[in-house]
Amino acid sequence: MADFTLTKDADGIATITWDVPGKTMNVMSLEGLAQLNDHIDDVLADDTVKGVVITSGKDTFAGGMDLNLLAKMKEDAGDNPAKGLFEGTMKMHGLLRKIERAGMDPKTNKGGKPIAAALPGTAAGIGLELPLATHRTFIADNPKAKVGLPEILVGIFPGAGGTTRLARKLGAMDASPFLLEGKMVSPDKAKGKLVDEVVADPVAAARDWVLSATDADLVKPWDQKGYKMPGGAPYHPAGFMTFVGAAAMVNGKTQGVYPAAKALLSAVYEGALVPFDTALKIEARWFTNVLMNPSSGAMIRSLFLNKEALEKGAVRPQGIEDQRVKKLGVLGAGLMGAGIALVSAQAGIEVVLIDRDQESADRGKNYSEKYVEGGIKRGKTTQEKGAALLSRITATPDLDALKGCDLIIEAVFEDPAVKAEITQKVEAIIPDDCIFASNTSTLPISELAKASKNQDQFIGIHFFSPVEKMLLVEIIKGANTGDRAVAKALDYVRQIRKTPIVVNDARFFYANRCIIPYINEGTRMVTEGVEPALIENAAKMVGMPLGPLQLTDETAIDLGAKIARATKAAMGDDYPDSPSDDLIFWLEELGRMGRKANAGFYDYDEKGKRTGIWRGVHDKYPLMDDQPELTEVQHRLLFSQVLEAVRALEEGVLMDIREGDVGAILGWGFAPWSGGPLSWLDIIGAPYAAERCDQLEAKYGERFKCPDLLREMAEKNQSFYGRFGPDAAKAA
Repeated sequence: MADFTLTKDADGIATITWDVPGKTMNVMSLEGLAQLNDHIDDVLADDTVKGVVITSGKDTFAGGMDLNLLAKMKEDAGDNPAKGLFEGTMKMHGLLRKIERAGMDPKTNKGGKPIAAALPGTAAGIGLELPLATHRTFIADNPKAKVGLPEILVGIFPGAGGTTRLARKLGAMDASPFLLEGKMVSPDKAKGKLVDEVVADPVAAARDWVLSATDADLVKPWDQKGYKMPGGAPYHPAGFMTFVGAAAMVNGKTQGVYPAAKALLSAVYEGALVPFDTALKIEARWFTNVLMNPSSGAMIRSLFLNKEALEKGAVRPQGIEDQRVKKLGVLGAGLMGAGIALVSAQAGIEVVLIDRDQESADRGKNYSEKYVEGGIKRGKTTQEKGAALLSRITATPDLDALKGCDLIIEAVFEDPAVKAEITQKVEAIIPDDCIFASNTSTLPISELAKASKNQDQFIGIHFFSPVEKMLLVEIIKGANTGDRAVAKALDYVRQIRKTPIVVNDARFFYANRCIIPYINEGTRMVTEGVEPALIENAAKMVGMPLGPLQLTDETAIDLGAKIARATKAAMGDDYPDSPSDDLIFWLEELGRMGRKANAGFYDYDEKGKRTGIWRGVHDKYPLMDDQPELTEVQHRLLFSQVLEAVRALEEGVLMDIREGDVGAILGWGFAPWSGGPLSWLDIIGAPYAAERCDQLEAKYGERFKCPDLLREMAEKNQSFYGRFGPDAAKAA
């Protein structure tokens, strides 16, 4: 079956229906583009056709481009991938421009055939760029629908004319939330900006419009004589100020490490200075430039292809029947337990929220009540939906309420004895086949599982805080964890619409073992006399969302001290003493516990807003006279994380390279522009990475010692995705 089909009726209306076989949502492929092009040629050449309606055979319009298409363009171009990408992009431009001009005379702008888009639901990426090229867009009054151009979020920008058309339609300022932020909006908020009309029946409305459209209705503003860009072109006083501000805003938000945002702005600026068709060529050149940048390829791979594969069960054990959760028990109604209860109830799961007394349990449920109240105020939900969500949460101290649960998530105090006691109490009540999970962030799962009578049904499900906002869930396999427990955890994470990674048990698992060295390296530099502002800005300028000192304040300094003491007690003589511990313990003694105490590495005002670095730290740790180079600080912060990722892969904690990159970006925000720690090593190359390790080790110590795996790969000039990626696994 074809992706696009064409029918013609007695009224002279041709309907082109997009309905990709075997897909829940339409995506554009090379084959689809060719079919659409043939259909457009057909209808424009057919004198019996008065006009065209382009619609979808699904309840959505389209989810965007099949990003594998871009890789195919590169491959097909052989030794000149840039040429292949540019020519492929220009073919898309040619097709959409053909739709836009619709056969009209180039001089008189008359004689064209009206082409309308009828969208039954969500239209994203090329799914909006195509309608933007039609003469009128109708979308269903569908509350679930979202419209927008989210390409910037995966490291590219709208390259099929969306950038040029939207900037010329709305002006640079009004187009910026959609182009530079990837904002997706509901039909009512898209009206007048991204779409023309919101109607009950978009196909019927589009047909009516096509039959009554005049020549003037078909001509886009930029094809009319005397067109002026809304808000002013770059050479206009108002437009000049807009573009100056936009450049500053983009650099401020991206710190210059995201190539797509800068390229997009360049395409809009340069395109606004020339005629429309030339602007499309400029857009295609900048789009090609971005696609040739290794950052964009890494972002697409990690944030789209790998993330989607993990969410669809790429690492799920084979042969295990569906394990979706029907009734969930959450032990502990503190911040984590309350958040787990909320996201589970949002997914339609019945939840029993347990705590030591009714007051504590009710306090946990109140977290969801406040969340629902906020959603109602912001118009995100209704009173009825909120009430239905809350009705799914039963807050109680009665363990008997856990009868009938098929999954338990324990989120009690981080103490092995406390966790062992509650495990045994609960296992005496729940069904024998119920999976038991611990939400611990630091305690080894294999040790906690010893308290269970069914160690094969015991697993770690590590949420990140705040649960409702963080996208990643880390699933930890203990030494005796069975496949059904893994499948149960994965199916549950899919239910609550988060992204899972599965790792083998080890101290701090994967995420924490990488983020703790980042924090320690930042605090260690403070003890050396490195300017704290340099440390923080170096981190942000290399793409980290928070500097290590701010992150320490956010997570609480006393928590860091507690983890250090517990780790030292567990490791004994093997614990690597660090001056960063002395700094953390000193701040703890001073009562500077971080944001929660309005005092930490930063000073805060009475409202909890950061007012600047606390200069008192220099009383104990004076500043160095000669501060290190920016790149030196950045490499210390990055290598402290990526070397732990390599060690996790080397030791078998990471079982799939994709999980290492996706987990890093979603779990602690590792420089998304890089595609993740292992992708970053591929970008800089194993030989250089190994050489840099040697330099850092010689200067700063054994923590930067090059792992054996990385050394071997450097000698063989291998890449991580070349050796461990899914394509390499298939070839093997």
